[in-house]
Amino acid sequence: MTTAPSEAPSSAVATIPNALSLARVLLIPAFVWLIVDRDTTFAGLVLFVVVISTDWVDGYVARRTGRVSELGMVLDPTADRLAMAAALVALVVRGAFPLWAALLILVRDGLVLLAGLVLLLTRRVRIDVRLIGKLATFGLMTAIVLIAWGALGYAFAAAALALGWIAYVVAIVEYCVATVLYAGDLRRALTAPST
Repeated sequence: MTTAPSEAPSSAVATIPNALSLARVLLIPAFVWLIVDRDTTFAGLVLFVVVISTDWVDGYVARRTGRVSELGMVLDPTADRLAMAAALVALVVRGAFPLWAALLILVRDGLVLLAGLVLLLTRRVRIDVRLIGKLATFGLMTAIVLIAWGALGYAFAAAALALGWIAYVVAIVEYCVATVLYAGDLRRALTAPST
């Protein structure tokens, strides 16, 4: 469905939720650098968890304070995708996440972001993030951390790997369902009369 939220987003830029989303983007180089270095991988993984945790904080703050903004509705999911993509690349380089599993996420996200950008630039329309998409993103972020944790041999590695792969499979299925729904949203937006 194209953007038509129940509470109209504001045009505000300088909001706490937007600052949190921007902070997530700015911290990406830090956790990537830490993950790739064998001596600081643990710290990098912890920083990645902190960064992705703020995703839920900024959304909560935006809704509770009524500071949902047009910028935030684009910046928040973009920050999620960039953080997840950067972590995947770093973990693949570090040998803590399989390339094939990372590519399933990266290729899909790249296509969805590209389609969304084209739609925004050509039609001035933004497709709303669906609940199943949010659940899939949460599941994949959890899976990435657990799989990397287990692959790196940290505490309870076997349990982390098992839980991580279960979360990955469930989230990938949700990702596929969300992608089909987004494709339908995109088709409807492209065939709708321009206003």
